[in-house]
Amino acid sequence: QVQLVESGGGLVQAGGSLRLSCAASGFRVVFDDMAWYRQAPGNQRELVAFITRAGTTNYADFVKGRFTISRDNAKNTVYLQMDSLKPEDTAVYYCNAKLLVAAINSWGRGTQVTVSS
Repeated sequence: QVQLVESGGGLVQAGGSLRLSCAASGFRVVFDDMAWYRQAPGNQRELVAFITRAGTTNYADFVKGRFTISRDNAKNTVYLQMDSLKPEDTAVYYCNAKLLVAAINSWGRGTQVTVSS
């Protein structure tokens, strides 16, 4: 069973930075897409960024130029560097990992990011 464990969330002032990490365990393969989503109170979960196994990245418009997603396939870990944070970035951030050949689509439990103005 795949386990995804996020870390790195917290409270930061507007304009500050945080780095989220998500470590996958329980499956000794390199995942296909790995991604970060977020969900603010009263809102639907939304895609923030994803990265393919080969390293191709894609970002939501609201984080382009501020956030950077990366991964370390040897460690089965995905990262999200968040710079120039805004109060509207406040949300629970979730890690997602997909392995298409095994029909795996796993989620972490989330980590809270709070940006104060």
